[in-house]
Amino acid sequence: MNFNDTLEMKRRYAESILNVYLPEAEGYEEKVLDAMQYAAMSGGKRLRPVLMKECYKLFGGKERVIEPFMAAIEMIHNYSLIHDDLPAMDNDELRRGRETVWKKYGEAMAILAGDALLNYAFETASGAFDMVKTQEDYPRIAKALKILSEKAGVRGMIGGQTVDVLSENDRDVSKEKLLYIHKNKTAALIEASMMIGAVLAGGSDKDIADMERAGEDIGIAFQIQDDILDMTGTTEELGKETGSDEKNAKQTYVRLHGLEESQATVKSLSEEAILILQDTADEQRTDASFLMTLTETLINRRK
Repeated sequence: MNFNDTLEMKRRYAESILNVYLPEAEGYEEKVLDAMQYAAMSGGKRLRPVLMKECYKLFGGKERVIEPFMAAIEMIHNYSLIHDDLPAMDNDELRRGRETVWKKYGEAMAILAGDALLNYAFETASGAFDMVKTQEDYPRIAKALKILSEKAGVRGMIGGQTVDVLSENDRDVSKEKLLYIHKNKTAALIEASMMIGAVLAGGSDKDIADMERAGEDIGIAFQIQDDILDMTGTTEELGKETGSDEKNAKQTYVRLHGLEESQATVKSLSEEAILILQDTADEQRTDASFLMTLTETLINRRK
């Protein structure tokens, strides 16, 4: 089986896990549950749960305790997309080739659907305690929950989104502030995914720190590549409107440093992340070839 076939198999597996944990659209709250389903099951790369599972395996994890966290990280990611697309934020009408949640369900229901996915993510992740097999599992799950909440919170993704919003119409945003936005708005959930994989498999503090560093490299490179594609890609390739950054008067790494330097930065960060993964695999005496190829493919994607 080639890499693309293997990736698709793992993507579908992650999606099936998400589908299992999402609540059914029924009862008085059916409308918001339907909007949650619409947002979460609208496709996508399922990058974060796939990375989480691969890092779990990298450190020898073999149990199903990872699955509630795989679903939870994807719920949090999709809640953030719902809110990003709102008129008060990026005001986008197209996501993954379909109407955005606010465009289909209205702004109020989109806000509630995002809120619901965030809350349900932690309800889902905490279900891992019901899957405990050894005493060692309890502190690992607790630590994973702490990482998830911190990386999704005001010192993580929300913090990055806050600075991003406050920086609109500011063409003089510094490189330091821009990297803060990228590290938190985009990289934080990737860091969380890789760190949680290591934590639940019993990785050491060094292992967890290494995954955080690799996740930061991947996340920042992923965002810079996203900025490159927003400038050079097409709506057909991306499944969403291009030129969004220009429309919203946002400073980007590409605008700050130019296309050539931005592409070089993506390459450098990708190489550093892959080196961390290779060194980890050597230490664990395991194979990280799929994980390394995945990193390279995601960072250098065209859509």
